[in-house]
Amino acid sequence: MRKDTDISQQLGTAPVGKLLLKLAAPTVVAQLVNLLYNIVDRIYIGHMPEVGLTALTGVGLCFPVVYLIGAFTMLIAQGGAPRAAIAMGEGDDGRAEEIMGNCFICLAAAALALTAAFWIWGEKLLWLFGCSADTIVYALPYMRIYAGGSVFVMTALGMNLFVTTQGFTTFSMRAVLIGAVSNIILDPIFIYLLDMGVQGAALATVISQAASGVWIIHFLTGSETKLRLRRQYLRPRAAVMAPVLALGISPFIMQSTEALLNISFNSSLQRYGGDVAVGAMTVASTVMQMVWIPVQGIGQGAQPIISYNYGARNPQRVRQAFWALLRAGGAFMAVFWVLVQLFPQVFIRIFNNEPALLDTAVWTLRLYTASLGLFGIQMSVQQTFMAIGKAKASLFIACLRKVILLIPLIFILPYFFENKVFAVFLAEPVSDFISVAVSAVTFFLVFRPAMRALEE
Repeated sequence: MRKDTDISQQLGTAPVGKLLLKLAAPTVVAQLVNLLYNIVDRIYIGHMPEVGLTALTGVGLCFPVVYLIGAFTMLIAQGGAPRAAIAMGEGDDGRAEEIMGNCFICLAAAALALTAAFWIWGEKLLWLFGCSADTIVYALPYMRIYAGGSVFVMTALGMNLFVTTQGFTTFSMRAVLIGAVSNIILDPIFIYLLDMGVQGAALATVISQAASGVWIIHFLTGSETKLRLRRQYLRPRAAVMAPVLALGISPFIMQSTEALLNISFNSSLQRYGGDVAVGAMTVASTVMQMVWIPVQGIGQGAQPIISYNYGARNPQRVRQAFWALLRAGGAFMAVFWVLVQLFPQVFIRIFNNEPALLDTAVWTLRLYTASLGLFGIQMSVQQTFMAIGKAKASLFIACLRKVILLIPLIFILPYFFENKVFAVFLAEPVSDFISVAVSAVTFFLVFRPAMRALEE
């Protein structure tokens, strides 16, 4: 644990490249484990005898619920963690602790409200999301159990960002490992041994997230952490939460529009291609997670460096951290893009190997990920805007790809192509390419003046 403490003191002094590697390595490992955490349910469910493809499609139709719970987590935690790091860089640990305590209690309150909402309106929402009579029997029980455990999910995911932002990336990795290993062990027991099917998969996820959450809260109330959860900061104040929510609105929109995006894709594909097309979308979006989640780990490793040095008014180190982030994230995205384009069958068979799915999913996966190799640019820009507190610029980038471009294209492009399923999947690479180009231009318009302001 002493090594983690040393890292928190090196944010303003250690060589940026080595420091990013030191911070990013555990977060990438944690995100890779978290990736396994997220997809292991789908792997087991997709290979259930006889009903695997239908059950996998049903669980995929629950993604909007998962995204919305994640969106409220990001609104509070990704808005709060950079603010806390900036306060640390300014030497005000007391304000950083108040931010963390306020965010903790707001995460719990938001989780309870979401649980009630999904239990009351969940079934109606699932029909809206694109469920059929065959898939609703799998989607509804999964959604209800997952939503019932949202307080554990939001606590584990949200508060772990406050561990990472202090530089305790090794501990953060351990917290994710606890949940992931628990999930991997519990999934086959609940799904197959106890014959609980999709309900067992959801229950295993909730129990595993609870284990991670307990571990994280124990750390943040102990003696090893630099920022500690204190009782006097558990009463939210508007003056504290307003700037947190202003910064968190960008990742909130990114995640919540992911839910709207998923609904748009699934409802259109159900109309044009039926359950098989929706199943192909479940595979494609999961493969996208397989690259996006680890790259987020690289971004989380860079965020403390950027935020701390921005608060400490050290523009040179902020620039160095951005370029290191861009190189690392861009390289990872490019390599993964090559693998998906060359070997799509390998990724599809991870989840299901029925010929009907393979016939559709091979070409749709290649099309869906066609612009993935460029996406490291947008990730780096988005993460840097978040890290330096540029909420408006981050919000613009968040809205551009999904709200302004992708969702309208899903409904517009089918009017111009005979193959409607092709047209729906084509919307993804077209919007990705345009948004990456605009993000790059926006970055130079915002980032350079911000660095000049620090220098002056």
